[in-house]
Amino acid sequence: MHDSPAENRSAVRRSLSIRGPFLLLALLAVGCRPGGPGPETSLDEFARHLESSVPAWMDRYGIPGASVALIVDGRTAWAGAFGYADPRVDRTMELDAVYRVESLSKPVTAWGVLRLVDDGLVELDDPVEDHLSEVRLPSSGFDTRQVTIRRLLSGTAGLPLGTLGMEYAPGEPMPSLEEVLQQEARLVAPSGSGFVYSNPGFNLLELLVQDVTGRDFGAYMEERILRPLGMVDAGYGWNASLAGRIPVGHDLAGRTVEPYTYPERGAGGLVATVEDMARFMAAGMPGSSGGGGGVLEPASVRQLHTVEATGLGIFGFVADGYGLGHFVEELPGGVPAVFHGGQGHGWMTHMHGFPDSGDGIVILTNSQRSWPFMARLLGDWTRWRGLPRVGMTRITPVTRLLGAFIVVLLAGSAWQMLRLARELRAGRRRPSPLLSGPRFLRAVQLGVAGALAGLVVWAAQAEYFFLASVVPHLMGGLGTALLLVALVLVASALLPRDRPTAR
Repeated sequence: MHDSPAENRSAVRRSLSIRGPFLLLALLAVGCRPGGPGPETSLDEFARHLESSVPAWMDRYGIPGASVALIVDGRTAWAGAFGYADPRVDRTMELDAVYRVESLSKPVTAWGVLRLVDDGLVELDDPVEDHLSEVRLPSSGFDTRQVTIRRLLSGTAGLPLGTLGMEYAPGEPMPSLEEVLQQEARLVAPSGSGFVYSNPGFNLLELLVQDVTGRDFGAYMEERILRPLGMVDAGYGWNASLAGRIPVGHDLAGRTVEPYTYPERGAGGLVATVEDMARFMAAGMPGSSGGGGGVLEPASVRQLHTVEATGLGIFGFVADGYGLGHFVEELPGGVPAVFHGGQGHGWMTHMHGFPDSGDGIVILTNSQRSWPFMARLLGDWTRWRGLPRVGMTRITPVTRLLGAFIVVLLAGSAWQMLRLARELRAGRRRPSPLLSGPRFLRAVQLGVAGALAGLVVWAAQAEYFFLASVVPHLMGGLGTALLLVALVLVASALLPRDRPTAR
C-alpha cells in the first residue's frame, strides 16, 4: 500500500522542519577549509594579497587600524600599516605607529631575565626572594621559597592572574611597583602545582631585575635588550616624546580608549612599533646571529622555547605548552612553533614564529575585536609559507560554525513562531492559565527562557566576557538568536496545544 501524494508532502514538510536547520548548519560549515595564496606565491604577490584582503577583514570585524610584519629566513621581509590610528580625525595608521603591545611584553621581559642568567647574576632555580632587597611575598599558607625564577617565567609559581584594569593617565599619580606587588603577588596555589597565566609573576620579575642590577627596569631593558636588538622605538612605560605616534585604542564595543599606563611594566608595559617586534622575533631564530641576536646565548634562547608547563586550561585550545615567557606548539611532523598574544583595554596583538625555518609574523591592532582577524591572517600566512596551520587558526572554523549555528537558531525560531501562529489560527492552540495543562513542561520552558534572557542581559553588561573577545562580530546576532529562542519557549508555554475533550 502506497502513501498518497498529500501524505508524502506532509512527510517531507515534517522532515524539513526537523532536519532543515541541521542541513543548513552543515552547508554553512562548508568553506572552513583554508584558502589564500599557496607556497608557490612570491613575497610581492603575497604582500599584494594582504594589501587587498586586510582592509576587507578589518572592515568586516570592526577593526580601525592594524600593522603587520613578515619575517622570512630570520629577517624582516615586509611590513605594512592599514586603517586608522584615530578614525575620529582621519589619522591614518603609519608604519612607525607605536602600539601598546600588552602581553607581548612578557617574552621580551623573559629575555631580560635570561640576560641576567647569562651574566651569572642569577640562576633559574633560585628562589626569587633571595634576590629581592625589601619586598617579601605576602603570607599565604604556601611555601614562598618554592617560588623560583623559572616558575615565575613559566607560569607555575602559584600566583594568580592578577587584577585587570589598573589604568592611569600619563602623568597621573599611581601606586609604586612594590605597593602593587604587596597586594597582587600572593600565592593562591602551591608553587609548581600547575600553570596559571599570571601578570603578577612577570611584574615580580620586573622587581627582580631592578633589585639585582640596581637600575630602573626600563633603562636596563633598553640598554641590554631593546637597543642591541635594533628595537629603536620600543620602551617600557610612557614616553611623552612618542605621544603623537601612539594610536587611539578601541574596546570590544568600538569605543575609543585614550593612552594609559600601568604601575607595573614587566607583564604588559611595553610600547613598540611592528618593526621593533619583528626584530625581536627574528632575534630568536637560529639563523639570526646564531639565535639570540648577539644579546642572549643560543642555549638561552632554546630554554625560552622549551616547554616547562602543560595543562594550560583554556590556552590549551591553541597551545601545547608554555616555556619561559613563550607559548609553544608542536605541530604535525614535529614542527615547533612559538608565539604569544597580548590583550589590553583597547588593544590586541600577536606574534608567531617557526624558529627552525626562520618564518614569523607580527600583528598589532588598536582594537580588542581582533582575534577573528588574526586567525584569518595566520591561516593565509601559514598556507603561503607551506607551514602547518597553527592553533590560533582554529578560531576561524569555530567562528564560521558559530555563525552557522546562529543562522540555524534564527531560522528555527522563525519557523516555530510561524508554526505557533498557524496552530493558533487553526484552533489547535489556545491561551491557557499556567496552572492548567502539562505544568511541568511549561515550567521547564519558562525556566529555560528566563535563563537564556538572563544570560544575554548579563553578557551585555559584563565588563569582560571571554566569548565576546573571540567572536565580537557575532555577539549581537547570538544575543538576538537566544532571545528569539526564549520568546518561542514563552509563547509555547503560554499557548499549549488544545487537548480534545474525551467523550
